[in-house]
Amino acid sequence: MKLVEPQKVLVADDDPVNRQVLAELLKPEYTVLLAKNGEQALERAARHAPDLILLDVMMPDLDGYEVLRRLRADPHTERISVVFISGLDRPEDEANGLKMGASDYIAKPFNATVVMARVALHLQLVRQRHMLERLANIDGLTELANRRRFDELYAIEWQRAQRSGLPLSLAVLDIDCFKQYNDLYGHPAGDRALRAVARAAAAAMRRPADLAARYGGEELVLLLPDTASGHARAVLDELRAAIAALEIAHQASQAGAVVTVSVGGATLGQNGLESAAELFEAADSQLYRAKQDGRNRVVWRSTQG
Repeated sequence: MKLVEPQKVLVADDDPVNRQVLAELLKPEYTVLLAKNGEQALERAARHAPDLILLDVMMPDLDGYEVLRRLRADPHTERISVVFISGLDRPEDEANGLKMGASDYIAKPFNATVVMARVALHLQLVRQRHMLERLANIDGLTELANRRRFDELYAIEWQRAQRSGLPLSLAVLDIDCFKQYNDLYGHPAGDRALRAVARAAAAAMRRPADLAARYGGEELVLLLPDTASGHARAVLDELRAAIAALEIAHQASQAGAVVTVSVGGATLGQNGLESAAELFEAADSQLYRAKQDGRNRVVWRSTQG
């Protein structure tokens, strides 16, 4: 069984004694990262994406307020929870930090019980937020990314491809004669078949940036950044074969005796002029061709402008 990795806490304080005290206190339960100044805190926050930052207010060069401002200005770190630690005890100092987006305030000198309780509370809130975000982006039936998540990542990858000039491949996959499958075997069996196809699609996406998502009904979309048309088509043809090899009986199919899929795809090349919507339409039109040509096949178009 895979163990849950401990959450990460970054301690940023210019006082080595304070860093050591907090590190020894937190290490038994969390992964602890240390930073001795504001610049180091920003660099380690960007590199390690901690779940929580304990941030000293009074540091040389960059104080805690400026570090927090920069964290909130960076899309990669803007949502990291920050708890200020400070010897300042004026209410206006605490209020200032909270207004800037800090989650809490811990006063020096530290009380070990208070520190552990506050850290545990905020990390619990982080876990809950991550869980809600994940649920909001996951299709409940297939456990693939949902259409909302696909739309978000497609927009990001489209912009990245436009900047870099690298290819972007997109495929639309449809289960052949799925209405007839549901009519013959029933909707619970249809759900099981759809989940099996979704698992195969997820397994085919081998790189971190590759994405399989449920777009609607029995239709999936597959996003392959930095992938030329030849390789993308090969990946999807392997997936098509893997789904047929599941040998899920489908006596009502016009494409064969088992559940099969049709796939249409398109690739944006270096000179591609299409918008993101036009690339999607190109892939969808190839899906239509795959169905017209007899189903259980991959049809691909490379768009080179």
